[in-house]
Amino acid sequence: MAMDFLGALAGDDLFLTLALILFVIYFLWIYAWAKKQIGPGLGLVLAIVITWILFYNFPDLIWVPFLLFLWSIFGKDLLEKIPKPNTGRG
Repeated sequence: MAMDFLGALAGDDLFLTLALILFVIYFLWIYAWAKKQIGPGLGLVLAIVITWILFYNFPDLIWVPFLLFLWSIFGKDLLEKIPKPNTGRG
């Protein structure tokens, strides 16, 4: 999947626009982590390599952290409504 950056910036495709936003967020997130671990120069290279591998070799994986983020915001209330089983202990 090659990203069409101009199409993403135009907002024609919702998923492509979200992918571009996630691209920027993941790059900055990985760069901030790598900069603390190995310094700014190698951190930039590592962030570029990891982001490139993620978005061009495994494009389906970009949605996993996004879905986990949405689940952590909206799904935690669903888990609280599930009744806990009575195990007979206690």
